[in-house]
Parts: sequence; C-alpha cells; structure tokens
Amino acid sequence: MKVIFLIILAVGLVVFSQAAYKVDQTQLVIVTQFGEIRETHVTPGLKFKKPFVESITRIDKRLLRVDVVPAAFPDIENQFLDIDAYIRYRIKPDDASIRNFRRALINETGAEQPISQIVIAALREEVGRLRREEIIGGEIALNVDGTTTVTPIEFDGVPVREALTRKVTAAVQARADEQQFGIDVQDVRIKRADFPDSIVESVYTRMRSERSVQAQRLRAEGEEEFLTKTADVTRRVTIIAAEADRDGNILRGEGEAGAIRILGLALSCDPDLFSFRRSLEAYAEFLGANSTVVLPANSPLLQFLQDPNGTTRITAPPGVDTLLEEDCVRAPIPAAVP
Repeated sequence: MKVIFLIILAVGLVVFSQAAYKVDQTQLVIVTQFGEIRETHVTPGLKFKKPFVESITRIDKRLLRVDVVPAAFPDIENQFLDIDAYIRYRIKPDDASIRNFRRALINETGAEQPISQIVIAALREEVGRLRREEIIGGEIALNVDGTTTVTPIEFDGVPVREALTRKVTAAVQARADEQQFGIDVQDVRIKRADFPDSIVESVYTRMRSERSVQAQRLRAEGEEEFLTKTADVTRRVTIIAAEADRDGNILRGEGEAGAIRILGLALSCDPDLFSFRRSLEAYAEFLGANSTVVLPANSPLLQFLQDPNGTTRITAPPGVDTLLEEDCVRAPIPAAVP
C-alpha cells in the first residue's frame, strides 16, 4: 500500500513538473505542440500546459542587441568606407508579434543574421546618398603634425551622423515590418566609419594635394594683392614726384623771370651804371694778387681804372647816386606774369 502511494506520488510529481512552469517578468513564453504554436504568455506568473505533449520556448523581452559584421560601403562618390554598426531591438509583447517572431526568426540567436542583413541593406542604401565627410560625421582637416581633425557637420541643427542613424533605423523598422519579424527596432548606431586600410595612404595623399592646391591659391591671391598695393604706392610716389618737379620748375621759372625782370629794370634805369657794375665784376675776376694786365690805352676796361692824367682810380659815372635814388629805387617794378 505504501509502495503504491509512493509510486502515485512520484508520478504526480513528474506530471506536475511537466505541466507547470513559471514565466519570468523578463521573458516571453511560447507554448508549442508538435512544432505548432498553441499559445503565448507575456505576463509573469505560474502557468500550466499539457504534460509531455506541449513544450515551451522562452525568449527575452528586454532590449536586445545585434552587432553587425563590419563591411565596406560606397558613398555617393564611390569612395568605400569600413562601417561597423549595431542594432538594438526588442520583441513586441503581443501574441501576433510573438508568433511572427517565432515563425520568421525562431529565437534570439536565429534572429541575428536576418536582422544584420536588413541593417546592412539599409546602411548601403543610405550611405550611398551621402558624402564621405557626412558619413564620418564632419569635415576632415589634416594637421601639420600629420594627425586629423574632424569638424562636425549639421543639417537643420541635427548632426549629419545622427540624421543618418535615424533614417537607417526607420528603414530597418520598415523592412522588419514588411517581413513580419515582430520586432520593435529601437536604434541603429554606427560604431565606427573609417577608410579601408588599403586606401588610407592614398586618401591622405589626396588630402595633402588638396591642401597644397589651396595653399598655392592663397599664396597667389596674396601675391596679387601685394602687387596691387605696390603698384598703387608706386603710382602715388610717381605722381607726388612729378607734382614736386612741376612745382619746382614753376618756382625756378618764376625766380628766373623775376631776375630777368629786375635786370631789365636795371638796364632801363641806367645803362651806364649797369656797365660800371659789370666792369667791376670783371675786374674782380681777372685782377688778382700779383696780376699783370697789358691792355691798349683805349681799351674800354681802362675807362674806370685811370683818368686823363694817368692816375689809377675808380670812378662812377656822373649822377649815379642821384639816378639810383631818384629813378631806379623808386621806379615801380612790374608784377610777375602768372
């Protein structure tokens, strides 16, 4: 009797263990019978199923992550970039979505490859519409020490990289819904976007060439501006020198005109006085110390050096003082002609 009771108890425990199961709050449970989905459970608690006939599959209802295999993607200029990305998703907690997930992807492990494929397809489509700088997230500048600096690029106040991830996320969600994966795509992020190792050196060479062209252009613009300013300064100097030379010639001409005018006035006042003064200037030129001059007695030069008695003297013409005071000094000097 006791043996039979123990047997019944053991069988009951086995049946109960096969029929009862617990649903954790982090899990979704799928009950299947011979591979066919019978029911799903999304709420935690103690659940029961047909023992030995039905089986359960547990899937995680928390946020899941799939790391996409790095691949090379061409941009709009057909320049390839190595992009490493990942996707975060969760299974929708409703009966239809769980059934779709089970039918299309089976479990989390089986979901990795199909989800990676739609992420790669969406990335390839979106990356092909952008430039390399936009994909990387900014304009690349080559520093003097050989390092690079990335200046962020924004579009309508949103960084281009952020806009790219949003578009890829929306595209992946649309394709997942189209294929009835039963998942809710939370985010698709690019971990790294860089040049393939095989073309890094050629890219840097191209960047150096672009900077060299830009530097030459700046030097040419600077040289042009320098020549323009130098030519302007030279022109101004030439104009100033010409004006100064012109003014000097005018002043010299006015001075010579004044001298000639005064000379003409002196001649018109008293030609004898002028002759007398010119003779004195001539005497000062050729009569020096210990000079001997032989001249005919009737030489004009002697008329102011000797008198009829042969005595050497300096004689001014009669009435010179009166003439200078009365006629020359007081005579009006004509104004200079402008």
